[in-house]
Amino acid sequence: MQHKTVLLETAVDALALASASRVVDATLGAGGHTQAIAEQLDHNGHIIACDIDPDAIKSAQLWKDSYAVPITLHIANFKNVHTTVSETLGPTACVDGILADLGWRMDQFTDSGRGFSFTKDEPLQMTYGDPAAYELTAASIVNEWDESDIANVLFGYGEERYSRRIAAAIIKVRQQVAINSAAQLADIITEAVPAHYRRRRVHPATKSFQALRIAVNDELLVLDEFITNAMTVLSPGGRLVIITFHSLEDRIVKHRFRELAATEQGELPHRKPLLPEPDECVQNPRARSAKLRTIIKR
Repeated sequence: MQHKTVLLETAVDALALASASRVVDATLGAGGHTQAIAEQLDHNGHIIACDIDPDAIKSAQLWKDSYAVPITLHIANFKNVHTTVSETLGPTACVDGILADLGWRMDQFTDSGRGFSFTKDEPLQMTYGDPAAYELTAASIVNEWDESDIANVLFGYGEERYSRRIAAAIIKVRQQVAINSAAQLADIITEAVPAHYRRRRVHPATKSFQALRIAVNDELLVLDEFITNAMTVLSPGGRLVIITFHSLEDRIVKHRFRELAATEQGELPHRKPLLPEPDECVQNPRARSAKLRTIIKR
């Protein structure tokens, strides 16, 4: 399945670019937003595109020189946007726009080999980068944590209503055999939830897998750090645009942006998030949960 970039035109419009703008795409992914931004800039501008996934950078190397605007690629966590800007443009440099799309490319689910897919018999890691660099993996959570801690993670990060039933099932299985693959865990979750929950359009393991992924990668703290660091390298009048796909992320962005506006560090061009048009949701079902928020630095 080909990846479709969500809110493509809306996000680029929200950045309000000039032809010589200096812009950071903090989450390169499949490159849809970066390429759309590149079409609006000339050789006087500059794009810095970052991704923690080396495959995303490798793919972008194939097309980045086809645009007039210089595009610099970095393998980097988006929370370190301030460091990436400094390394590329100089220690006191600022940029005119920063975009972060917190969604997923389809190949990250299907081809990662790190256990993000419910249907694949892959190692249960769920790390964005090299698993060897992580202190925590999804396997260590489900095989080593107490039942109450597992339930709290599933409910707190996944808003999973059956978190306690799922945690109890995980403990029961791991007493007999280690839980080491994504497909194995997905089966345990499916068996643990009520029959009506299995018949829904969404896979019954969706929220649990989301919760484990967030915990392993410390995503919510990273998002908070990203907003702080992004504001430090935005020029006055520069725009930070963030696209979220679940309520926990959107809640953080909403509250942080409102705090920044309340303390006169920024202003909100739209208080409510921008949403995909109905046609986009029909063409790309994953767009249904997308929300875009913008803040302008004062």
